[in-house]
Amino acid sequence: MPTAPRICPLCEATCGLVLTLDGDRVTGARGDRDDVFSKGFLCPKGAAFPQIDADPDRLRTPLVREDGRLREASWEEAFDTIAARIRPLIEEYGPDTLGIVLGNPNVHTMAGALYPPLLLRATGTGNLFTASTLDQMPKHVSSGLLFGDPFAVPVPDLDRTDHLLVLGANPLDSNGSLCTAPDFPGRLAALRRRGGTLTVVDPRRTRTARLADRHLAPRPGTDALLLAALVHTVFAEDLADPGPLADRTEGVDQVRDAVRDFTPEAVAPVCELDPGTIRAVARELAAAPTAAVYGRMGSSTVSHGTLANWLVDVLNVLTGNLDRPGGALFPRSATAPAPRPAGPGRGFLLGRRHSRVSGHPEVKGEFPLAALAEEIDTPGADGPEEGRIRALITIAANPVLSAPDGLRLDAALAGLDLMVCVDPYLNETTRHADVLLPPPPPSRSAHFDFAFNGFAVRDQVRFTPAAVPLAPGERDECEIHARLILAASGMHGAPPSSVDAHAVDALLARAVTQPHSPAYGADPKEYAAGLTGDSGAERRLDLMLRLGPYGLTLDELKAHPHGIDLGPLKPRLDEVLRTRSGRIELFPDPIAADLPRLRAALTAVPEPGTLLLVGRRHLRSNNSWLHNAPALNGGSNRCTLQVHPEDAARLGLADGAPARIAGAGGALTAEVEITDAVRAGVVSLPHGWGHDRPGTRLSVAAARPGVNVNQLLDGTLLDPLSGTAVLNGFPVEVTPLESTPLL
Repeated sequence: MPTAPRICPLCEATCGLVLTLDGDRVTGARGDRDDVFSKGFLCPKGAAFPQIDADPDRLRTPLVREDGRLREASWEEAFDTIAARIRPLIEEYGPDTLGIVLGNPNVHTMAGALYPPLLLRATGTGNLFTASTLDQMPKHVSSGLLFGDPFAVPVPDLDRTDHLLVLGANPLDSNGSLCTAPDFPGRLAALRRRGGTLTVVDPRRTRTARLADRHLAPRPGTDALLLAALVHTVFAEDLADPGPLADRTEGVDQVRDAVRDFTPEAVAPVCELDPGTIRAVARELAAAPTAAVYGRMGSSTVSHGTLANWLVDVLNVLTGNLDRPGGALFPRSATAPAPRPAGPGRGFLLGRRHSRVSGHPEVKGEFPLAALAEEIDTPGADGPEEGRIRALITIAANPVLSAPDGLRLDAALAGLDLMVCVDPYLNETTRHADVLLPPPPPSRSAHFDFAFNGFAVRDQVRFTPAAVPLAPGERDECEIHARLILAASGMHGAPPSSVDAHAVDALLARAVTQPHSPAYGADPKEYAAGLTGDSGAERRLDLMLRLGPYGLTLDELKAHPHGIDLGPLKPRLDEVLRTRSGRIELFPDPIAADLPRLRAALTAVPEPGTLLLVGRRHLRSNNSWLHNAPALNGGSNRCTLQVHPEDAARLGLADGAPARIAGAGGALTAEVEITDAVRAGVVSLPHGWGHDRPGTRLSVAAARPGVNVNQLLDGTLLDPLSGTAVLNGFPVEVTPLESTPLL
């Protein structure tokens, strides 16, 4: 049977697949042994690609609401409806009457990477909400403050490091996050084989923790305190050795003073760890020939998430492991702009604007997704409608499940004047749509990883064209986005290609004036005429490759269907630094201002019997968007409340029996799973479930709905620097269901 290569779009590992085809159907998927990056590795998500691609619940035609009900419509009618309804709202109430929500799957598609920035500029709205404030925003803030660029995220050099310290991450199940690494299990096994050390910090004994040389199980939410104690020990025992970074870093002495109170003895009662163990971890980290510190979800979605992410890179700097092989390095993506001359930059600012209702500071152009509901349902101070979001565009987003207090957001969405969704499913969020635009199955779209190549543990570049053609009535995903931009911007009826042509012209207009650009001094029209590609999106990709650091072209990528290996990560700090000083600013003012809050946490010793809830990831899940595939929804992938045996005995909980879990935002009922995989004082419920609302079309997910853990939160707990929701380490009460009436 014929085959086609395809980069897997289902998680951050971006593994190469070989799809087996029968006409226009994908009948199988296996790992691509010739892929330059993944070399044949395949996880259950990639193996389920054919099932996801052919899901009978996927929408094939647009839906338009009429008389309160969604009905099938033509593409022309759908875009006519958007154009007729969205412009009057913007013209009457201003551009900020429109909110835009971008979900996690956007970074897994070419369309999701290329078009939302154009939609924001075309509509002029400042009300942007994304999944980043439920996940990774603390890392972007930390990187922006330290290095001047929020996308300058150092990743661990997994294939060459001698010592890896992992906090709040379970890459054997997540396949990595902000660390694009196919076959994470194999890479960690190779670390162990070459005599390296793996230390894992996690309140759960995850698959990754079971592989570790040392597993620390602290009290959830205390990662920043533990990291501060590690930094304190490095200073106190004269272990700091930044090496070449010393002359390129400012603020070291201020950090030394700032962590003076965070001794291992001071943090131990709160972290619930032994002070001697904390010192041993610091000594081992500093003594290793090379080392890298890597923190993710568990250290980001907590009350001190930005401080924890800052301290991760403080440790990488102080031990001399930032920007060196075997340490933490900055990947160089093939579509990143060509390197600019070293020197001071514009820096990174927080809070250039504030949200209307609660005054949350803008971060990287975004407001907290946890604040979306109040921006819709709260009247303005100068009148009942002043400033309120009345129209919403969601793209591959399901915030009713993924954000705190989904019940309030659910009700708020029902009160919008207009809601437009780009999504293949009628789910818990899109069921409120007035217009629903379904992209085609993934096999029918070309693929390039704009985002994840910037976080990859090895520099490489790969492109795969659509494996099968569009079916009758389907529209290319990039065309859908382009037509949405035209409809929302008052240009309805213009050809979709004009959107891409405008983007090419705008990028070239800047590039030809920049001395460091490969296009410097060129004639923009002549340069554009030389671009290749079968679509406007591909021409834009070709331009970005040509202007990038390797000077590649799309034709070269097409000639190498399994990718081009660009080599191991290399030191390039001078290319990355864009702070105002031109140096690593190790102790920026926003961090200094937030440290008293961490210092106050030193006295927050928990009361006996307190239960803290953490999430968990399963290898066959990816947030809320893969539960409708039968191969991925079942077996050990269950929405259960994991409870330690000691806590279960104390509370009278029985394995397999229902329990009531109550938090500040509400209460849930879930099946108890008694296991010592969680430490005492901790319970765990996975993120992304709760598929029990009416009006959806998710037959497999609805058959095993689970419960929405985020409904335990009322949306008020945020990391103040990043606006990230506290989804881990918050207190709950758990009782046997028999002893408590249901709410």
